[in-house]
Amino acid sequence: MARHDLSCSQMNRTEKVFVESDEGQKKYLNKYDIKVAIFRLFGHKASKDEVSQILNEHGSIQDFEEKGLNLAQFRAAMKPKFKAVDEDDEIRRTFLAFDRTCRGFLTLDDVKTVFRQTCPHFAEHRVELAFKELDRDGDGRISYKDFDFMMKFNHID
Repeated sequence: MARHDLSCSQMNRTEKVFVESDEGQKKYLNKYDIKVAIFRLFGHKASKDEVSQILNEHGSIQDFEEKGLNLAQFRAAMKPKFKAVDEDDEIRRTFLAFDRTCRGFLTLDDVKTVFRQTCPHFAEHRVELAFKELDRDGDGRISYKDFDFMMKFNHID
């Protein structure tokens, strides 16, 4: 994995968490260490399936025929997790830019206002059509969940 794939702070953070999570200073993380490291980095407990998938995709045989991750492998395994966190944070900030009154949902007026300010030549009827498509239940509101789905729709594999 190329060094530039993670930011400097992410590189430093993964190394620090790797060292702190390496029980017994083996120079690799086993499945138990990986669970601890993921919790330290992202604040959630990884499932057995998630850890197995990480080991299968990124791990190699270490001491005593135990599969594990060295530091480079750990960084490679964490890269998509950092990307997912970054993407969600960007979507949240964008939603909040539209939701100026902090109601937790968007109205057609909210969306029109932002488009008038940022894309004044964008046809208003197109904004209305897009809003209607996202307002699936027809209540005149777009929830964060619907907004998040829309923002990720083109990124689904």
